[in-house]
Amino acid sequence: MKTKTKTLKLVNRRNLSPRTHAAVPLRERRLHFGNKWDYAPAPEESKNYVIAPRHELFMGGRFVPPKSGKYFPSINPATEQTLTEMALADAADVGAAVQAARRAYDRVWRRMPGRERGKYLFRIARLIQEKARELAVLETVDGGKPIKESRDFDVPAAAAHFFYHAGWADKLKYAFPGRTPRPLGVAGQIIPWNFPLLMAAWKIAPALACGNTVVLKPAETTSLTAMRLAQIFQEAELPDGVVNIVTGAGETGAALVNHPGIDKLAFTGSTEVGKKIARAVAGTPKRLTLELGGKAANILFEDAPIDQAIEGVITGIYFNQGHVCCAGSRLFVQEGIYSTVIKKLRDRIQTLRVGNPLDKNTDIGAINSKPQLEKIRELVQSGVDEGAELTQSSCSLPAKGYWFAPSFLTGVTHAHRVASEEIFGPVLSVMTFRTPDEAVARANNTPYGLSAGVWTDKGSKIFRIVNQLRAGVVWANTYNKFDPTSPFGGYKESGFGREGGLQGLAAYCRVS
Repeated sequence: MKTKTKTLKLVNRRNLSPRTHAAVPLRERRLHFGNKWDYAPAPEESKNYVIAPRHELFMGGRFVPPKSGKYFPSINPATEQTLTEMALADAADVGAAVQAARRAYDRVWRRMPGRERGKYLFRIARLIQEKARELAVLETVDGGKPIKESRDFDVPAAAAHFFYHAGWADKLKYAFPGRTPRPLGVAGQIIPWNFPLLMAAWKIAPALACGNTVVLKPAETTSLTAMRLAQIFQEAELPDGVVNIVTGAGETGAALVNHPGIDKLAFTGSTEVGKKIARAVAGTPKRLTLELGGKAANILFEDAPIDQAIEGVITGIYFNQGHVCCAGSRLFVQEGIYSTVIKKLRDRIQTLRVGNPLDKNTDIGAINSKPQLEKIRELVQSGVDEGAELTQSSCSLPAKGYWFAPSFLTGVTHAHRVASEEIFGPVLSVMTFRTPDEAVARANNTPYGLSAGVWTDKGSKIFRIVNQLRAGVVWANTYNKFDPTSPFGGYKESGFGREGGLQGLAAYCRVS
């Protein structure tokens, strides 16, 4: 006698009303008997999240249309489709945002005890955690980075920054013993396109913890998660005007920089723009911190664990598509292991998967914008024209969208543009050295000084090299590790000031 086999079927909880869902026992909510497996939609699927067709400015705790009535498109770089329209803020809008921030500062925020400010930051951090899936998807469709990077690093790190600074909000006197920290006032903050949500948290959290209010201007091409963060501020019941967000292009940022009501400016972006901001702020009472470009060096010694180092190189330049300003885009290899490293590197980039950023198996996503892709192509071609040899992954690239295959160049010298200019793409320049002193000299031979990496089995060599490198952050036998408790910033044309840790708090305080 045959018995009917019952198979399990997953219940799609989205199809259950709140009343029905509450009435169904826990086990039956998870699964029931049916004729086949029926999985709920993958949470990374963008169709599960509805993006509003238009986003307004966030000022005074409300979403308001721009005074000009103008909007600009936000493009998905993987499909070239328009995701939504963003409000284009002009000088009048920026002025209104600064006024809202000033009112909130004078009437509410600076008067609020630190323990109460900390509660708001804790609440924001928890809301980011609760909405982590949605934020990761929005970050990926808007910026092109792989979902596993958005999901596993960007969003958790953004929450971590709010958690960390929430803890400091009522302990600032312990951060500066024997001194009295006071807030600066209204902070104008401008962030880049490579880490939109994380950079917003990176800047907003310490400013709020120290009692300042904020006007934030996200990058033109990646404003989506900043606007979703504005909704989180509303849900957290953050007092009106404590954080204001104005979207737009360079003119919007210039209006914020030049506004006389700003007490502190924090900018992350290109060195060229950073220099313009420094000139604009010179002679004014505005405080300024700049985190600018980089051309980081990864130094690989012959006594290093080579396989581990190769993975560190991959992490430092390919997994983030070279989109971080501290990407290890220059690799210095000691001559004795050069051929081995090149072979392993060539084999490894062939395994990297390029494609749909929403696929959790994707290693390399889309380039953020068409102008950025054109810049990458131009710089790589200049390297080839100047005599370097190009090695690229043989992967096929999607027909639509902005894509560049993971690549590296050998036969590169310091005279090559690709070895000296910031590229912001999955491209590595490989060079050789003989002695540690030569490695240090060549690594430091750049106008930048943001970050670097050292790979060796010798602890004494690590300490010696690290102390000679002119970079704000140096990783040893690892790369691209970040923590809100650690200060981050650069030397030379990579900017000045620090973000994160006690040094980051100091940037938003007047200490006496």
